[in-house]
Amino acid sequence: MPVAEADLADASTTPQPQSLTRLPFPQCTRSHILHCSYHYWHPKYRAITPKARLIPLSQPFLDYLRADGIILPPDDNAPEAWSDSDSGIYSSTDNPSDSEDEDDDPSAQWREIHQSIKSTIAELGGKVVPKLNWSAPKDATWINATNSMECRTPSDIYLLLKSSDFVTHDLEHAFDDCEDYSHSDTAASAADPLSEIPYHLVLRKYLLLNPSVEFRCFVRNRKLIALCQRDLNHFEFLFKMQSKLRDRIQKFFDEKLRDTFPDENFTFDVYVPPPHDRVWLIDLNPWAIRTDPLIFSWMELLTMPEPRLPAPAQTVRIPLGPAVQLPVSELQAMQLLESDSEESLLSEEEAEEDIFVPEFRLVKRDDPEAYNFNTPQFSAHKLPREVVDASKEGVGGLREFADQWKEILAKRQQADQDSDGD
Repeated sequence: MPVAEADLADASTTPQPQSLTRLPFPQCTRSHILHCSYHYWHPKYRAITPKARLIPLSQPFLDYLRADGIILPPDDNAPEAWSDSDSGIYSSTDNPSDSEDEDDDPSAQWREIHQSIKSTIAELGGKVVPKLNWSAPKDATWINATNSMECRTPSDIYLLLKSSDFVTHDLEHAFDDCEDYSHSDTAASAADPLSEIPYHLVLRKYLLLNPSVEFRCFVRNRKLIALCQRDLNHFEFLFKMQSKLRDRIQKFFDEKLRDTFPDENFTFDVYVPPPHDRVWLIDLNPWAIRTDPLIFSWMELLTMPEPRLPAPAQTVRIPLGPAVQLPVSELQAMQLLESDSEESLLSEEEAEEDIFVPEFRLVKRDDPEAYNFNTPQFSAHKLPREVVDASKEGVGGLREFADQWKEILAKRQQADQDSDGD
């Protein structure tokens, strides 16, 4: 069938959908990032979060976290001095004579923070889990003796914090991708917005959480649009409880977060332990690409339909006047109209509830995520930064790094031999 010229002209003038060159995120601002900082939201939601204590951090302590190398303060309760020459981690108690000099104690300039950490660990039962304003050092558990986030001494905490790329991101890149921040402007000006961040060390009471009932929830325009597992393993029992868990989390969001959090878009993590009747708030995360969407993709979350908020109730004014006796036929007709309108309203509300249910995505038995055993979690962060930086410089950089490493080992071996000879 031939196509008319007018049809061709109309087709040429019809706007074609443009392909997206970037994810359609709304503007990410520094205020939004700060609103997701633990020190900001914890006082407001303290009653619905696990027990935790916050310790304000001074500039000398932040400088210690940013400094190269790992030098741990002396442990007063340590039975004997130790060192690990292979890892390059040294304790200031390695040399008893040097330990008396405050210059060799990295905590000399932040002694109050060190004591606060010790007392807080004791207050919370002797075992804590650390994090900074936004991130926990989950990528550095490989360096901890327990291979977990559990810390029993201040040195355990320092070791995790200084070995974590996630913590480094909090310290150096907290405002990356924000519309009102750029590194070039910061370099040209004397005031760095990062220096104005009130950094805190968060110490949570150590609890053995069941990862199968931790969930990440996504909020867009103050509406819960999606939620999913945080642990990417298959748990069959979750499918039988899916509706109950969704209702519990939806109610928790409506009552606790929807109208109290300052931003319209954000994500939050919850924990719903047995008997699955109470929801605990674990964390709040920015609505930004830095937040892991887990089983979803950000394109799905940014484009999926969202529920409409219920319309406010309308008040109908009925004029008062003398009662009018209607004929029976007219009275019956009005009653029929009222019943029909009520039924239509109920059917519309039920239809909306059926359509606008937050998508609750679980890992199915045959999902590839459930069998991804080859790549350990956070494996991309398990190489020392010096090794990664040297590899970027090619063969010459690696050779120079290897020579420096051999020199360090030789010095340590010579020091050990001297101490053995004495």
